[in-house]
Amino acid sequence: MTPFRARHGLTGLCALAIAAFAAMAFGASPAAAKPARIVSLNMCTDELVLRLAPPEHIASITWLSRDPRNANMAEAARAIPVNHGLVEQVLASRPDLVIAGAYTTRATVALLKRVGMPVREFGVPRNIAEMRAQIAEMAALLGEEERGAALVSDIDARLAVLAAKRPTERRRAIVLRPNGFTVGRGSLVDEILTLAGLDNIAAGLGIDSYGQIALETVALGGAQMLILNDTPGGQPSLAHEVLHHPLIERLRERLKLVALPSRLWTCAGPSVLDAIELLARAAEEDR
Repeated sequence: MTPFRARHGLTGLCALAIAAFAAMAFGASPAAAKPARIVSLNMCTDELVLRLAPPEHIASITWLSRDPRNANMAEAARAIPVNHGLVEQVLASRPDLVIAGAYTTRATVALLKRVGMPVREFGVPRNIAEMRAQIAEMAALLGEEERGAALVSDIDARLAVLAAKRPTERRRAIVLRPNGFTVGRGSLVDEILTLAGLDNIAAGLGIDSYGQIALETVALGGAQMLILNDTPGGQPSLAHEVLHHPLIERLRERLKLVALPSRLWTCAGPSVLDAIELLARAAEEDR
């Protein structure tokens, strides 16, 4: 038994059965210019699919996208069937396109590829330019280039308005996420802060992408704004305890605390502009 089969409990007969089922599913309908039965296995790809594809062409999205605390398209998602990232659910949907994230549902993606299903994986954009490119790539994949172009055009228009209002004086800011993580250079969040007219302290400390930071550093780093990752109505967890530490409350006396809903900057899409606008308003009020 191969390591893959051993890990997933698949016998040769089971793998052949899945392959046969996949062949029947794809043989059931002729190839079309636009995919007519799309399955998404990642919350961030869900959002782009929901924004770009007609609802009748979406066979299923992840169950996560129906949660308004974490997803930006929860209302639209309620009208679409959901999956939990299982191979059986994907096969039952009889998709002609499966879209996945580069770091999620790895076992499912590997098996779907093994049996010949058309799977397209999308990575995590590190900046606005990559975000634009990903939207265009998704739109082309779905045969919805006009919708994609309109979405990118709206993003560019909002960025232009923000650039025209951006002050020359930057407020010093730092992001604090669950488990004491912050965001430094080479990340989309770092660019979000820059476009909002803020100076990211973590980038100046040499932190690349994501890294942990001590609360003492937060307290003594000279920040004027502390941006907290916020999930309204979320379940209590040890990871989030650091965001409610007494020291954070004391910091309110000398710097501005901004709660930024996690759904606005978890996925790279139009909601990122909402995050930038929220931070820009907070910086202007503090100024």
